[in-house]
Amino acid sequence: MTRPDVISTADSPRSSALGRFAAPLLLVALMWAVQLVDAVLPGSFTGFGLRSWDLSGLGGIVVGPLLHADWAHLIGNTVPLLVLGCLVAVEGARRFWTVTAFAAVIGGLGTWLVNSPGALTVGASGLVFGYFGYTVMRVFAPGRVAHRVLYAIVALIVIGLYGGSMLAGVVGVREGISWQAHLFGAIGGGLAALVGRGSTTTRGS
Repeated sequence: MTRPDVISTADSPRSSALGRFAAPLLLVALMWAVQLVDAVLPGSFTGFGLRSWDLSGLGGIVVGPLLHADWAHLIGNTVPLLVLGCLVAVEGARRFWTVTAFAAVIGGLGTWLVNSPGALTVGASGLVFGYFGYTVMRVFAPGRVAHRVLYAIVALIVIGLYGGSMLAGVVGVREGISWQAHLFGAIGGGLAALVGRGSTTTRGS
């Protein structure tokens, strides 16, 4: 008699801390490398960002978060991305990349639709807002009570640290800053917290 296989969508609990946190570190390192190359080569990469209402600009959904207008823009996104990204990556690299994909795709599509036609959007702030939305909304996702209590504590700390700036990033932002990317990125991260969590299935041999 053979033992049924158990398939879990969660990362192995034996994954090392280094393996988990390597994902956000790798993403930030890629952004810095892109900015460095952009600074060295003639011209600018920002033209490859997300251009609203332009079908040819939809590739910016993937590329746009890696591009930044200048070094100050990149530096401003780096610290919150690392902090919030690592809070997501605690659950594993797979979870981190899933949340990143949700924030990038939903944030990008929302920005493409709602922003002014022809507006060009670059920067990782949509991902930052996505990670924020995820850490807040995962409190309401199915899971063990002990985990949800821990997530609630983390969410309160995150709201205390970043809640004000996140709200300011959506309401009353100055010209030249995409509140659309912030809002829809947060929605994407929040949806990622509620979709596909805690599912475990068994398969008979």
